[in-house]
Amino acid sequence: MPFQQPHVPSDGSVPGGPGGADGSPGGDLQPQAPTEPVLVAIGDISVTGSRVFTPSGTRPLGEVSWTVTDGSVTTTSIPAWAIVCAIIGFFLFLIGLLFLLVKETTTRGAMQVTVFGPGFVHTTNIPVTSQAQVIDINARVNHARMLAAAYATPQASPGYQTPGTTGQERGLGT
Repeated sequence: MPFQQPHVPSDGSVPGGPGGADGSPGGDLQPQAPTEPVLVAIGDISVTGSRVFTPSGTRPLGEVSWTVTDGSVTTTSIPAWAIVCAIIGFFLFLIGLLFLLVKETTTRGAMQVTVFGPGFVHTTNIPVTSQAQVIDINARVNHARMLAAAYATPQASPGYQTPGTTGQERGLGT
């Protein structure tokens, strides 16, 4: 009897397979798209005013914390063209040695950004090729941290009193 390929529906699901009714391994979990405007994006992580969206799932903004690991390396060296010009300039003008003062700074590596909360971790690696990109990623994560802190802070309402106030105004002259 020849081998027969099992029937697979056109949508790619496996009937009676593991997972949910649609056959996906995660059951009925589907990546959600933000319904609010995205305020900051860090790699494949998107942050709105109230939620964090990742390929691993979504979480409320007040429940997550952020870490950044800088894996970039910045080196300073004399570029090859400056060495060639210094050698040629030395024989012709003697002033060519000034080309050896030229320095070139290069940055290589990746930054790792991790967002985590109760029962949730997502890490993204972002390649960097300049010091400006390192500064930008750090600024984006700090902005996301600020949004999370603002989201977790209780909002002022008519019945809300800040700590240390009694709700009564004090007169200075009485």
